[in-house]
Amino acid sequence: MFWTGYSSETYDELLTREGCPRPAAKDAIDFIEALGIEELRSRQRAATAEIRAEGITFAVAGEYGNLDREWPFDVIPRVMSAHEWERIDRGLKQRLSALNCFIEDLYNDQRAVKDGALPEHVLKTSRFFLEPCLGMHPRYGVWAHICGSDLVRDANGVVYVLEDNLRVPSGVSYMLENRNISKRVFPELFQDQSIEPVDGYTSRLYALLVSLSANHVSQPKVVLLTPGVHNSAYFEHCYLAQQMGIELVEGSDLIVRDDRVYTRTIGGLEGVDVIYRRTADDYLDPEAFNADSLIGCPGLMRAWRAGNVALANAPGAGVADDKLVYSYLPGLIRYYLGEDPILPNVQTFRLFDDKERRHVLADLRRFVVKPVNESGGRGVVVGSQASPEELAQCRASVEEDPRNFVAQPIVQLSTAPTLCAGGIEPRHLDLRPFVLSGADKYVTRGGLTRVALRKGSLVVNSSQGGGSKDTFIVESKGGA
Repeated sequence: MFWTGYSSETYDELLTREGCPRPAAKDAIDFIEALGIEELRSRQRAATAEIRAEGITFAVAGEYGNLDREWPFDVIPRVMSAHEWERIDRGLKQRLSALNCFIEDLYNDQRAVKDGALPEHVLKTSRFFLEPCLGMHPRYGVWAHICGSDLVRDANGVVYVLEDNLRVPSGVSYMLENRNISKRVFPELFQDQSIEPVDGYTSRLYALLVSLSANHVSQPKVVLLTPGVHNSAYFEHCYLAQQMGIELVEGSDLIVRDDRVYTRTIGGLEGVDVIYRRTADDYLDPEAFNADSLIGCPGLMRAWRAGNVALANAPGAGVADDKLVYSYLPGLIRYYLGEDPILPNVQTFRLFDDKERRHVLADLRRFVVKPVNESGGRGVVVGSQASPEELAQCRASVEEDPRNFVAQPIVQLSTAPTLCAGGIEPRHLDLRPFVLSGADKYVTRGGLTRVALRKGSLVVNSSQGGGSKDTFIVESKGGA
């Protein structure tokens, strides 16, 4: 039988411990079983050929700079029920409401600090709290217009928020491309069941960006600001600009005059109303931040503060991206919204606290230790998979700068069947849905499922050997 021998030591997204399909996944499981392993491999080869033909790539750091790699995609989808997704949808909208209230508060009244909801020293030592943003009030009170929150499921089937990505969250283009590929290689699945669409994302993103314009024009000029071709997410920048029909610009294409932003064109200067910026705060404006930046545009902050251009995400939103701030978010949801969190955090130890630090350092192998300001899995130490030398270095780094680290118990991430060289095997995964916030909120119906392709690995980042799957949200038949 097709699934004979398949067994996961944790919660599996498609199959129960008894090997039965979960209700939401039954159609997909039956279809894959009917195909057989050889036809499934043929569909995988077709998917890989599509990726190669479309030029879908991601960049990884190499000895001589970033190297483009074909996007790693596994044809077996992850499947979740629409009923379960409704709760996730509500939980993410709640979370973004609180996060935007928090950011607005920090750059204005700082009530959370005064009332003790956030310790003052956490704010004062935050790398991403930007004084040039003080006193600002972006439209709708929204600073984080685009967010990618990483979700994980534990061995008991509970979905947690692992972290929030509010600076320049990436990956949505791969979610969209994964769906396009799935439709081409598994057209039968989309004929036979109701799978929630994701292809409306770029139109919603464009509508959000247009709505942010403070300049009273019928067709505001929207551009996407990229750091350039050497950025690891450059494929995504090109993809989104093309899908939205807007210009892709670099800092050198822009100029600020009289606190207004213009783009250089062959016909002269053209005013810019909204910038979807994929450039980090540090490099956005050499006048306000890193004076050595060659990829930003001098004067952008002046134009933004004058209300002549909208920036998404707003500068300074990264103050809530700090993984130490993450640990306070359940309390901040209660503080700002008067509600209990719908989606729980993973338990997080604040290593600046002497008691919590001693607890973690007493047995590092039980924890994942994370730098609070990094992304893409950089600097993360998974204690159970680290060498003695790596653990010793981690301990020294924590003791040298405990504010810069948090620790979380190792979560036995859920798995899903994945096509491997030896057959179909369980692989650990996470999920990054994307949330758009403006006058209202929108959560993608699913997200980017990232899968650890190496057996036993908990590291899902593509730059560190991970791959991806399409994510189906479907009406289940008889339960979740």
